[in-house]
Amino acid sequence: MVALSLKISIGNVVKTMQFEPSTMVYDACRIIRERVPEAQMGQPSDFGLFLSDEDPKKGIWLEAGKALDYYMLRNGDTMEYKKKQRPLKIRMLDGTVKTVMVDDSKTVTDMLMTICARIGITNHDEYSLVREMMEEKKEEITGTLKKDKTLLRDEKKMEKLKQKLHTDDECTDLLCAGGTRGGASLHCGQRVGKRALWGEVGPGGSRINPLWAVVPDPGGSINPVCAAVLADVVAPTISSPVCQEQLIEAGKLVAKSAEGCVEASQAATNDDQLLKQVGVAATAVTQALNDLLQHIKQHATGGQPIGRYDQATDTILNVTENIFSSMGDAGEMVRQARILAQATSDLVNAIKADAEGETDLENSRKLLSAAKMLADATAKMVEAAKGAAAHPDSEEQQQRLREAAEGLRIATNAAAQNAIKKKLVHKLEVRSKQAAASATQTIAAAQHAAASNKNPAAQQQLVQSCKVRIWDLPACPSRVRGSAGHGMAVLPSVLFSWLILSTPQPGGKMVAAAKATVPTIADQASAMQLSQCAKNLAAALAELRTAAQKAQETCGPLEIDSALSMVQSLERDLQEAKAAARDGKLKPLPGETMEKCAQDLGNSTKAVSSAIAQLLGEVAQGNENYTGIAARDVAQALRSLSQAARGVAANTSDPQVQNAMLECAGDVMDKAGNLIEEARKGVGKPGDPESQQRLAQVAKAVSQALNRCVNCLPGQRDVDAAIRTVSEASKKLLAESLPPSTKSFQEAQSQLNQAAAGLNQSANELVQASRGTPQDLAKSSGKFGQDFNEFLEAGVEMAGQSPNKEGQAQVVSNLKSISMSSSKLLLAAKALSADPSAPNLKNQLAAAARAVTDSINQLITMCTQQAPGQKECDNALRELETVRELLENPTQAVNDMSYFNCLDSVMENSKVLGEAMAGISQHAKNSKLPEFGESISTASKALCGFTEAAAQAAYLVAVSDPNSQAGQQGLVDPTQFARANQAIQMACQNLVDPACTQSQVLSAATIVAKHTSALCNTCRLASSRTANPVAKRQFVQSAKEVANSTANLVKTIKALDGAFNEDNRERCRAATAPLIEAVDNLTAFASNPEFATIPAQISPEGHRAMEPIITSAKTMLESSAGLIQTARSLAVNPKDPPKWSVLAGHSRTVSDSIKKLITNMRDKAPGQRECDEAIEVLNKCMRDVDQASLAAISQQLAPREGISQEALHNQMITAVQEISNLIEPVASAARAEASQLGHKVSQMAQYFEPLILAAVGAASKTLNSQQQMNLLDQTKTLSESALQMLYTAKEAGGNPKVRGPMGEPDGTFVDYQTTMVKTAKAIAVTVQEMIGSHIKNRVQELGHGCAALVTKAGALQCSPSDAYTKKELIECARKVSEKVSHVLAALQAGNRGTQACITAASAVSGIIADLDTTIMFATAGTLNRENAETFADHREGILKTAKALVEDTKVLVQNATASQEKLAQAAQSSVATITRLAEVVKLGAASLGSEDPETQVVLINAVKDVAKALGDLISATKAAAGKAGDDPSVYQLKNSAKVMVTNVTSLLKTVKAVEDEATKGTRALEATIEHIRQELAVFCAQVPPAKTSTPEDFIRMTKGITMATAKAVAAGNSCRQEDVIATANLSRRAIADMLRSCKEAAYHPEVSADVRLRALRYGKECASGYLELLEHVLVILQKPSHELKQQLTGYSKRVAGSVTELIQAAEAMKGTEWVDPEDPTVIAENELLGAAAAIEAAAKKLEQLKPRAKPKQADESLNFEEQILEAAKSIAAATSALVKAASAAQRELVAQGKVGAIPANAVDDGQWSQGLISAARMVAAATNNLCEAANAAVQGHASEEKLISSAKQVAASTAQLLVACKVKADQDSEAMRRLQVSP
Repeated sequence: MVALSLKISIGNVVKTMQFEPSTMVYDACRIIRERVPEAQMGQPSDFGLFLSDEDPKKGIWLEAGKALDYYMLRNGDTMEYKKKQRPLKIRMLDGTVKTVMVDDSKTVTDMLMTICARIGITNHDEYSLVREMMEEKKEEITGTLKKDKTLLRDEKKMEKLKQKLHTDDECTDLLCAGGTRGGASLHCGQRVGKRALWGEVGPGGSRINPLWAVVPDPGGSINPVCAAVLADVVAPTISSPVCQEQLIEAGKLVAKSAEGCVEASQAATNDDQLLKQVGVAATAVTQALNDLLQHIKQHATGGQPIGRYDQATDTILNVTENIFSSMGDAGEMVRQARILAQATSDLVNAIKADAEGETDLENSRKLLSAAKMLADATAKMVEAAKGAAAHPDSEEQQQRLREAAEGLRIATNAAAQNAIKKKLVHKLEVRSKQAAASATQTIAAAQHAAASNKNPAAQQQLVQSCKVRIWDLPACPSRVRGSAGHGMAVLPSVLFSWLILSTPQPGGKMVAAAKATVPTIADQASAMQLSQCAKNLAAALAELRTAAQKAQETCGPLEIDSALSMVQSLERDLQEAKAAARDGKLKPLPGETMEKCAQDLGNSTKAVSSAIAQLLGEVAQGNENYTGIAARDVAQALRSLSQAARGVAANTSDPQVQNAMLECAGDVMDKAGNLIEEARKGVGKPGDPESQQRLAQVAKAVSQALNRCVNCLPGQRDVDAAIRTVSEASKKLLAESLPPSTKSFQEAQSQLNQAAAGLNQSANELVQASRGTPQDLAKSSGKFGQDFNEFLEAGVEMAGQSPNKEGQAQVVSNLKSISMSSSKLLLAAKALSADPSAPNLKNQLAAAARAVTDSINQLITMCTQQAPGQKECDNALRELETVRELLENPTQAVNDMSYFNCLDSVMENSKVLGEAMAGISQHAKNSKLPEFGESISTASKALCGFTEAAAQAAYLVAVSDPNSQAGQQGLVDPTQFARANQAIQMACQNLVDPACTQSQVLSAATIVAKHTSALCNTCRLASSRTANPVAKRQFVQSAKEVANSTANLVKTIKALDGAFNEDNRERCRAATAPLIEAVDNLTAFASNPEFATIPAQISPEGHRAMEPIITSAKTMLESSAGLIQTARSLAVNPKDPPKWSVLAGHSRTVSDSIKKLITNMRDKAPGQRECDEAIEVLNKCMRDVDQASLAAISQQLAPREGISQEALHNQMITAVQEISNLIEPVASAARAEASQLGHKVSQMAQYFEPLILAAVGAASKTLNSQQQMNLLDQTKTLSESALQMLYTAKEAGGNPKVRGPMGEPDGTFVDYQTTMVKTAKAIAVTVQEMIGSHIKNRVQELGHGCAALVTKAGALQCSPSDAYTKKELIECARKVSEKVSHVLAALQAGNRGTQACITAASAVSGIIADLDTTIMFATAGTLNRENAETFADHREGILKTAKALVEDTKVLVQNATASQEKLAQAAQSSVATITRLAEVVKLGAASLGSEDPETQVVLINAVKDVAKALGDLISATKAAAGKAGDDPSVYQLKNSAKVMVTNVTSLLKTVKAVEDEATKGTRALEATIEHIRQELAVFCAQVPPAKTSTPEDFIRMTKGITMATAKAVAAGNSCRQEDVIATANLSRRAIADMLRSCKEAAYHPEVSADVRLRALRYGKECASGYLELLEHVLVILQKPSHELKQQLTGYSKRVAGSVTELIQAAEAMKGTEWVDPEDPTVIAENELLGAAAAIEAAAKKLEQLKPRAKPKQADESLNFEEQILEAAKSIAAATSALVKAASAAQRELVAQGKVGAIPANAVDDGQWSQGLISAARMVAAATNNLCEAANAAVQGHASEEKLISSAKQVAASTAQLLVACKVKADQDSEAMRRLQVSP
């Protein structure tokens, strides 16, 4: 790389130095200091590089984190190395001037932080800087022209006007992104709402002067001067929509004023010259206003285009969208293409111009390449446009044009990528300004409304929501603006804050809190302002979210680099802070305290750990986008960590602590930078083990650095020292043998007791100190370490007293347990000290302290030798001392018990305690010491449980106070993850322990499976509950990793269990590592404070409320301790009367304390007081409504003034919405959440006062008295309903054990059961009657409507021209249509399930018809496969869908007697499943290929059987709906269900055998046999068919039986699977057709009962015989033999005999008129009769025709057309008679025997019959053509030649028919004579 030569100016010295272009500015400054002696002055951090410019306003400071080539420096450029610090003079409010040292390289925003911090202003974000102009400068600007007195007088007026308006138009606002130059005087200004507070800041001092700018009311008048002043005021905040609106309104008023001036001038003078000048001036004003409004609109929509390509790019993107939407309109597409070509030409020229002016050859080459790509795409688009223009109807050409436009769009995006990015950044800047302005206005409105808010809780919630991240608001727009100006590399880091702001946290919370607060604000103006500001903020946040997402999508890949840059910047900031601390200049920022910073450090540490775990997971997945987001989160968390570390260092006076904290924080930044760098490298190769290993190592280094950072907190190091002390002391327990004791047993025992008491006391002190100051923690942890050391020494001494190894081992084991408990206690104290607000840490600390006490008690019990009962007393006293800590300010939940569970626990423990106290007294008196010890232990356990319940109850009472803030449940419980992690690690250690037995291995495996399953379930729930997509993805991914690691470990454990050897144990050890790593990562991610529970904030009122419970519990605990101590003495000496008196006193005190505690708990039950107060509020509200109603009735309700009707309605709507939102929370709290009851009822009651006030006001403004009363009545109804709800809520009290208002039942279960059954039946009958009545009414209405319609139609027929009657007829038709829809709706509503069954049955019929069509295609060999798919591709889908259908069938049957809703759902689900099944089976059949059509048919027939069975089942379900269980229809339903299951089973077997060449024929035959059985069952059912058919059709169907029989015999003989399949398909079709036609013919109305029974009997016999034949063939297939094959003839003969009987039965149906349907003569007669019918129909059509209307001058042509029609009618009638005569002649021939009735061979006489048939057909066709031609001729659509041709065709066909009849007819017969006469 070519070196960069720069001139470095240092004072008066200029040095030429060479640098690498990639050198960072920070390193360049370091090199300059090293090489140039003149630069070695002051602190390095105070100096920097400045790039000067000819214009002193344009010089810039080079940022230390940027490379030199970032600033596009050239060889020979001059850089100044100079000091960044310089003095700035600030003029204060009192006129004094202060000099402040500022960093000249910082932006004004950053300067303001420093300035305000040193001045003492905490809200720096509300201030800005304004330059002050010197007087001499003002005169230079205004010039030196002398002014006359008039101008001076006008200027004086102007000055007075300015003073009235309180503005300063001579101040220049400095942009927050810019810096200050020189010693110019500055003003510091603060904007609040519509007012601007300005201050002057000058070189000699500082001053803040209150200068107010009041925005005029848009409704008032304004002159041009005022409009100008307004423009000057709102110009700095033009981004605000409110300011834009005000400026537009002011402009309109100016235009109106200008028009008024012109009108006034015209009225004042007639001088044309003057009026012309006025007109010109007015035109100029109008033009200026138009320009101003246009500028405002442009700014509102995103401002001026940023890049030179912006306009062309926008045009290209918009026009391509137009082309896409214009598909089908070739002209429009071509027109848009022309516009597109011009825009791309402009863009190409702009790119080429940039390339020519580019000095960097590489950049120039890239630009030219982009231009060429764009030009090529344009050429392709132009060619496609030409094609579309030449062929406008070609869809192909239009598609080519669309594709070319898409290519051009892609090329444009690639060529103008930077321009698009800049535009998105600019839009983000605009949206960020709007959001910041809206948020600021909302905060100001909230502050203004605080004084009139009647709901303190809602106001507090609003204030809290406004505090979150408000510090980001002023800085973000400038940071976005800075990103737009300094390149795209810093954009993602700028987006961090805005992506957070654009989420519902915290903006959404602020909006929700503001909306919830509006109804409780008494001042209407404040309420309206807050409501409007909340709406504006919601809209601004939505727009900001959209802009941020678009910018994120475009610039996302740069996030990793940006995150790395931010971390490096943080590291440099820490180095600067370290230098400041070394110089003694590190001071805390406003609001920073040691407690706050230490807590922030703990939270940020967890956030960093969680973000790192997320980063590692995303890198492993290889997703660059999510990895960038995770890197961003890491950088954000590190930023919080850096600020907290700096705050901790600034708040301590110990230089060593300062240095250690900043050093450790800097180390964290360094390690984190390495991690992000490795993540950037590893995301591209996610499967690389080496990369993953490096990432894990770097992440571990970051984790260690974080721990060192936390350990630097005051107090933490002392706890670490205590932990080390415990660890070092415990090493004595690892020795193989212990030294013998040098003391007596009594001395060792006494020493152990004293040490145990000391250690127990130290543990309690440590618990208290962990919530105190760091100094308290340091002192108590040191003392605990010393006491532990003494205790361990005493324990070892006691172990030496044991004479054997076993006794020593037991003592050592107990000592180890105490050592472990002590370490956990210290760790818990350390964690709580670092993060006091963390959830559950206090409970963990208390549990750890109790564990220490329990361990000590176990050791004392084993080691000491005292009188019975003494050890139990000592243990009890230690336990009571430990649980006493729970009563010290219980600000966190002790356990998960509800309030009433606590009360039950107190009651139960009080009973146990009473019994134990009686036992203590009695056993001590009788010297029954073992029983005495048991009573002491029982009392101790009861007292501990008592104390826990009391502490939890006190906490719940305090939290339930309305002034307190209840805690919020977090997304996950970090302690659950920590506990699971610990359990899994311990289990894994046991697994790899060589001494672990096989049973212990299985036990450890069970523990692992249990906890990993719980973790996975928790992750699943968290993923479903969170709205954060990144967290959702991480939870799912972490759960997958844990599950996979667990599965692998379980496999190795199974192998180890099968073969317990070292190899398997080693594999098991290797499998534990990934699991532990996955669980560690998940635990770290879950520790993110974002997911943690928010603890409750207890108010002073809450503390006072819980005080009685705490006091009673403490008194009880102290008295109990005294009682146990007294009892201990009495156990040794029961004859001491004074002691008995003391014991009785303690016993009375304990009893009284318990009674008082129970009384207090009942009286202080959460929510009761609030319910009473809320009930009182609602009673008052109802009284107010009653008074308003009385006033309204007497017409004395005075209208409310000062507010509009619309505003009152809005207030009502808002209040009602908030009340509606609280209904379910109140109900939930009343059922089982006593701690929430008070909050919810108080909130609900607060909204009724404004509701009533608004409702009464709205009623007072309502003129209609009825509407007045309706509004008041509805309001009262709502209040009464809420009052009843509050009464019920109070009675329930949040106790889940409270029964409903019905109370305890009086009767027996049987009585209630009988009554319920009767009532349920009565309800069902009543509902049906109601439905029937409803349907009846609807049908009656429809009948009345139809009658009215007929009446109106008759009236209109009498008076066709009556317009009114026509209108009435249309109205009646509309009403009839409406009534029809009502009837249908009533039917559907009454029987939704039945209607769904009807719809489902229809859908199934359609599916069956579709399958029949598919069978037809398959039979024809045209059902082809798609692509190269095989049946295996569809087999699994068929099986799954079929099984799903079985489940749906079960549900359908079950819901047949259930509700209509469930029945409808079941029917719809069944239809959906059978549709999917049919589709997938069709695809599977097609995949078999058309070369195997028979197998295709078999498969489709199988699913067709299923569909038919489902149709029958749905029909049976419909029939059984609502019926009793013993109804016959229910029995039929069960049979249908069995058939359905059978058919599905058959389908499954067919699917499995379809590709098995050896069995598929057999399976097909089995399916056919089952199908015939089902068809035969339907045939035998006594249900008439839906239609009837002729005997001829019946006979025709029997012929298929003969063919199928022959096929079956052949298949049985050959045993070939192909023949069997063909036989199965043919048999299925033939038998089904025969049975159907037999039943339809038998039920013909003309068939007698005897013949019907005969036909049905033989039809059944035929089907049964054929079924036996098929079953015999099946037997042959399974066991082929010659004997079986010979039996086929007998079966076939039985079938043939049945067929003969069927034919005879069919002949009997016709009687003497029987004819053979296959006889050609019969066919001819049928054709003749059909032709005659067709001709008659044509004749009737001609009769309805009328000639077309002709103009009056063509009357002579009317007769001709009428003649045409009459002639055509005559011809039609004649031909009809001719055909009928021919038919009669044919019958005569048959009767004479000249034509056989049943010829032996139908072909013998085919020529004659076919000739007669064709002749009849020709006559019918010719006559029809004649009629059509006559119609067309009359209507003027055809020529006369066509009519003549049609007539000749009729004549020719008639002659042919006559000749065909004369061939064999008798010339003298009557029929022949009629035939001759007919032509």
